[in-house]
Amino acid sequence: MAEPQGDIQLMPWEAQNLKIEDKEGDEEVNDCPIEEVRLTVPITDDPTIPVMTFRTWVLGVSTCVILSFVNQFFGYRSNQLSISSVSAQIVTLPIGRFMAATLPEKQIKVPLTKWSFSMNPGPFNLKEHVLITMFANAGAGGVYAVGILTIVKAFYKRSLHPGAGYLLVQTTQLLGYGWAGLFRKYLVDSPYMWWPSNLVQVSLFRTLHENEKRSKGGVTRLQFFLIVFISSFAYYLVPGYLFQSISYISIVCYIWKDSITAQQIGSGVRGLGLGSFGLDWGTVAGFLGSPLATPGFAIINILVGFVLIVYVMLPIAYYTNAYDAKKFPIISSHTFDSTGQSYNITRILNQKTFSIDMDKYEGYSKIYLSVFFSFTYGISFATLTAAVSHVVLFHGKTIWQMWSKTRAASGDQFGDVHTRLMKKNYKVVPQWWFHSTLIIVVALSIFACEGFNKQLQLTWWGVLLCCAIALFFTLPIGIITATTNQQPGLNVITEMIIGYMTPGKPLANVVFKTYGYISMTQALTFLSDFKLGHYMKVPPRSMFLVQLVGTLIASTVYFGTAWWLLTTVDYICDTALLPEGSPWTCPGDDVFYNASIIWGVVGPLRMFGKLGVYPQMNWFFLAGLLAPVPVWFLSRKFPNQKWIRLIHMPILIGATGNMPPTRAVNYVMWGAVGVFFNIYIYRRYKQWWAKHTYILSAALDAGVAFMAILLFFAVQSKDIIGVGWWGLDQDDHCPLASCPTAPGVKIEGCPTIQG
Repeated sequence: MAEPQGDIQLMPWEAQNLKIEDKEGDEEVNDCPIEEVRLTVPITDDPTIPVMTFRTWVLGVSTCVILSFVNQFFGYRSNQLSISSVSAQIVTLPIGRFMAATLPEKQIKVPLTKWSFSMNPGPFNLKEHVLITMFANAGAGGVYAVGILTIVKAFYKRSLHPGAGYLLVQTTQLLGYGWAGLFRKYLVDSPYMWWPSNLVQVSLFRTLHENEKRSKGGVTRLQFFLIVFISSFAYYLVPGYLFQSISYISIVCYIWKDSITAQQIGSGVRGLGLGSFGLDWGTVAGFLGSPLATPGFAIINILVGFVLIVYVMLPIAYYTNAYDAKKFPIISSHTFDSTGQSYNITRILNQKTFSIDMDKYEGYSKIYLSVFFSFTYGISFATLTAAVSHVVLFHGKTIWQMWSKTRAASGDQFGDVHTRLMKKNYKVVPQWWFHSTLIIVVALSIFACEGFNKQLQLTWWGVLLCCAIALFFTLPIGIITATTNQQPGLNVITEMIIGYMTPGKPLANVVFKTYGYISMTQALTFLSDFKLGHYMKVPPRSMFLVQLVGTLIASTVYFGTAWWLLTTVDYICDTALLPEGSPWTCPGDDVFYNASIIWGVVGPLRMFGKLGVYPQMNWFFLAGLLAPVPVWFLSRKFPNQKWIRLIHMPILIGATGNMPPTRAVNYVMWGAVGVFFNIYIYRRYKQWWAKHTYILSAALDAGVAFMAILLFFAVQSKDIIGVGWWGLDQDDHCPLASCPTAPGVKIEGCPTIQG
């Protein structure tokens, strides 16, 4: 589906975009090789539209600051709230139009310069709106490094110089801009790198800005958006507040209420999810993203991988008691000791030296994981090597051609109508902008780690090594993300590498992971926004400036908000000392803290090495490297069988990489909705799909987001939970699904199996 063959039949409302003539009279043809893009993205452009306007800066900076503050403030609370950029995208439209209708048009001179600007250069336009949304994206995206500040001050209860913390936050967010510049030509200019999730944004922008004549008996795209938005907004009152159990319905658990095995099989939250479903868009898209923005072939790959791992490999491993699996829950992300109890990490940690006490460790227990979680680490190893192997085999020739040819020749060969329009109408971002940013940020990163009495524990060579890892993986993972809407992460492999090289240093571990993992993620975020601007014909230099300024502002606000709360809220994140009912429990940071102990204090040698329980997981590296080879061989052997090339081993192997915290019911519902719309509807009703699918996705997301915000501020923040009844619990009522099945293991709330 990513590269369909043959001609397409465009709808009447898209037909005018098939061919256009530019100002010189040259005819442009919509020759983009990706059908979804041809059906969604216009090939018209007006380069005279003002872009970096007063409205862009005021609304963009405002949304960036507000989203950064709100998301970080509520990120520490038990009932977390995250406001997406879609909310800002919708809210800023009427505000922008109001400013265009009321602000004065006269020119205002900037003192002591020759510059002047108008507060109102004309009607509020689409390109301004795109840049404002990019500002909002920077504020809504979160800052991963804030988790390091939190675990140092709130969990380890140690001091940290604010300068080190601030530089850490800024440099981890900015480092990826250098990688983005190096690979922009391959991941943005190439029409085959189409970034599916951006088509949702393109559709929403067009819906909000373009005038469309309603067909007889039909609705316009804007009318369709409003209908779905209002319906989604109203309906989410049910799963979001009144009947939260409707989000996770596990039929098996209502039938076999006293069977551990039945609930393990049927629970959609804690088990395999057979017979489970949810009537909530949050269940469908909350963890895996919107299935409507994921290509059909990627959905099939993920579902096949999910079935093989969860319904074949996991039951075999668990019920044959591999790695003492029956002592622990069938699916869990927690750590355990040899008796099946939760691992008491304080028993092995030397608080003074901030490292493992080997005598206490030897006298206590090795760390055990649920068998599924151990496989999750193995699968993450295989996914990375499969990504490299897949890209070399399937895209290596094209990448080499683009690398070796001159800029002009490669542009002619690999460009499409959108690339031609961008190069013809706008100046490109000079490479030295990216190179300068990269050099400055790397220098500041080394200073942050080596300065401030080396509080961050990471050495200068550690910074350079994680930069090399991020640089190596940005291109292969970027290709996967740009073609499948799925992004494998580097968090596990970076934790493993530094864990072997500098064991016993938890801060060095999380800092290394953040520089390596987040710099790549930020690079892909930057490239994705660049591709959105590419589709919407926004000047590249304006995009670069907005991204850079937005990141600086967002990082500063996230840091300031976190530092303020960490230094003013007594016992923040410490559930043992917090007053009863206090919301400052930091649920997400607890996981980050435990990871720093496992990988930084205990270390991978005692987890996946010869001293650990799971050394066999290392074979997944080799398995992942070899997995794409048979598919590549068969695609060469049978070139007419186009479906073979759609078998994407990195996506198939990494299908359950988000599980946990993603649950089986999320995969079931995500897959069902995705198959229905992006395979059945796409093939049978292509015109309807082209006009409505991405609008449907954006409207459902927006409706849920706005109702979630309203519920939080209106009732949940005031602890108004409504009438207590069984449907109020956000749970699938399968309490036994997380119980062990090994004889003699005693867990509170679980029946003890007799030997």
